Amino acid sequence: MDRIILHCDCNSFYASVETLLDPTLADGPSAVCGDPDSRHGIILAKNEKAKAFGVQTAETIWQARRKCPELRLVAPHRSEYVKYSRRCNELYLKYTDLVDPFGIDESFLDVTGTAHLFGTGEQIADELRRRMRDEVGLTISVGVSFNRAFAKLGSDYKKPDATTVFSRANYRERVWPLPVSALLYAGRHATDKLARRGVHTIGDLAACDPGFIHNLLGKAGDQLLRYSRGEDDEPVRSFYAVREVKSVGNSMTFAHDLRGEQEYRMGITALCDNIGRRLRARGLVCQTVQLTVRDPEFRNHSRQITLKNPTNATRTLIETAMLLLRAVWPEDKPVRLLSVTAASLLPEEQACEQLSLFEAPDVSSRRKKLDRTVDTLRQRFGEQSVVFGHSVQKIEEKTEKAENNSMKNEN
Repeated sequence: MDRIILHCDCNSFYASVETLLDPTLADGPSAVCGDPDSRHGIILAKNEKAKAFGVQTAETIWQARRKCPELRLVAPHRSEYVKYSRRCNELYLKYTDLVDPFGIDESFLDVTGTAHLFGTGEQIADELRRRMRDEVGLTISVGVSFNRAFAKLGSDYKKPDATTVFSRANYRERVWPLPVSALLYAGRHATDKLARRGVHTIGDLAACDPGFIHNLLGKAGDQLLRYSRGEDDEPVRSFYAVREVKSVGNSMTFAHDLRGEQEYRMGITALCDNIGRRLRARGLVCQTVQLTVRDPEFRNHSRQITLKNPTNATRTLIETAMLLLRAVWPEDKPVRLLSVTAASLLPEEQACEQLSLFEAPDVSSRRKKLDRTVDTLRQRFGEQSVVFGHSVQKIEEKTEKAENNSMKNEN
């Protein structure tokens, strides 16, 4: 028997929550954005009326206002978004415990085992949409299918407040004509490569030879091919299952463009200090360090390195990130954003260290002892009780304001 998978996606989630907080926002076009005074002038979400003017997520405020001069802008209320996200999942849990959040505003549900209680997948989707409107005040679009990939495609297919069913009987007719870019995890790099070889639709991809796709895109191509053919068998995890932390990362957008080694190091130090502390709090070490640099024209440049010895030492993270930065970035080139991510995580007790002929054997142990001492002092006396020397001359002396955000959820 086929599974019954739902993907529930809140419509214009941030903007909808803001409208619940301030109902007057419903009277015209509105958008949630960062603080333009500190150059966080990016549209984070917009309501349907703003969308009608062509306002897009991730565009700058001045671009949005050029399209829609009457656009009302509001600052984000993150704690409210978390609260409403919990309320959404609480409703889903009334139908199954197999609720797998896929972000703050969307979740997968597997209702195969409870359909005999609540009806078909389509009936459950319609009931969830009604209850979400009546009980929470939000609208959702729901995709219903026999796997996660097509369910996600269904929730994107028709918005707002709609149910779309992609069944085994109709997916060739309804899914295959859609562009490859509509598939889950089909990024621009992959779709551009496929398009250059005449593969434009999901049906085109499904008809491809597996060897050709693997040679072109590697393991990511294998996954996309399975998705296009309806062969996705990934399970929906229980809401109560322990989530594996896949990465720990931070990003910082600066109020002025950083220039030079000293300012770069200030930014890197602030990020790695936070990442190292979070890794140690969870008893994890990382095997890979990733760096992303964004220039003033919003172009991103990324580089990563695999470490010889897994680590959660703040000093090692700083040195590694600086090594990556020097490799990818000229010293006189301005930096708008820096992002550091610790990836390929494993429990600290499973990590083994390879001794170096060129480094004193007690360097690693001294760093661990220093980090533990700093962590203890901060727990007792507050986060600002101990700061790195590179952070004493704070960036905010020149920038006035810098906001430090988590780049990836700790799942």
